[in-house]
Amino acid sequence: MSSVAPELPSCGPGGWGLGEDVAAVRRVLEVGDEPTVVVAHSYGGIVTAEAAAGVASVRHLLLISSYLPEVGQGLSDFGGESPAPFLDVDLDAGTFGVRPELLVDTFLHDCDVDVRAEAVDHLVRQSVRVIGQPVGAAAWQDVPSTYLVCSRDRGTPARSQQEFARKAGRVVELDAGHHPFLSRPVEVRDLLLDL
Repeated sequence: MSSVAPELPSCGPGGWGLGEDVAAVRRVLEVGDEPTVVVAHSYGGIVTAEAAAGVASVRHLLLISSYLPEVGQGLSDFGGESPAPFLDVDLDAGTFGVRPELLVDTFLHDCDVDVRAEAVDHLVRQSVRVIGQPVGAAAWQDVPSTYLVCSRDRGTPARSQQEFARKAGRVVELDAGHHPFLSRPVEVRDLLLDL
């Protein structure tokens, strides 16, 4: 099974928004006509909602601890009145990111020590532009989808995931934190192969 993980333009310098993220993922999806399973994680569910809409080769969506927006919703529709405590928002720079000192406890508490040590080197800030931009499509409404609820996720609590999961065709729960592809890769692989 081959896979492609496109870089999202909103991550890193540049100030790009949701539209550029959608375009980057859609370019990858439109390259071939092989039946494709799109895996979306966390914010990726917002990107995928629009990017995978109407792409004939997309046969299934696997949503992992992911936001699942309706048309017209964006990331800001799923947060509270203030940023989550694990986020650092710098409005002057126009970016936000995970606070490095809270990364492990919030997102990687169930991962091996080696994964934890390496993860901080992969943190990048993201443009605040993605927060208020709504999606123009909701692929999960037309494409068969499976939602993987991560029951020990401290970033996106299981109760929030379960609300999103009600919209998906199939729900699977895994005793894992926010990044099950790092902490429970065999189970995630098996789920993918079963789709």
